[in-house]
Amino acid sequence: MSNLKKVNVTEAPRTELHDALGLTGAEISINHLPAGAGVPFVHSHKNNEEIYLILSGKGKAVIDGEDVEIAKGDVVRISPEGKRQFLAAEDSELSYACIQVKAGSIGGFTAEDAVMY
Repeated sequence: MSNLKKVNVTEAPRTELHDALGLTGAEISINHLPAGAGVPFVHSHKNNEEIYLILSGKGKAVIDGEDVEIAKGDVVRISPEGKRQFLAAEDSELSYACIQVKAGSIGGFTAEDAVMY
């Protein structure tokens, strides 16, 4: 199956998938923060927007200095220039996937890009 790559993601603090899956149009990471922990830095991007899918737990995202409560099932999109940091709640772990793509780069959506057989 040359058109497929598969990996198993464990509970490592952070797993980047660009090399493991041979990604060419996106960076995806799976992140796990224990209760009370946080990403130790604030960051933004030059070109890439990020989409965060909250997989489990709860916490907050600090976006441009404003707290945004997040919990399992939430999806958050942040513009490249948005300054961001993620923190788990004191009483809950926080697990999330982060998808990073170049802002404004999508050429079509599902059906527009699909080849039907």
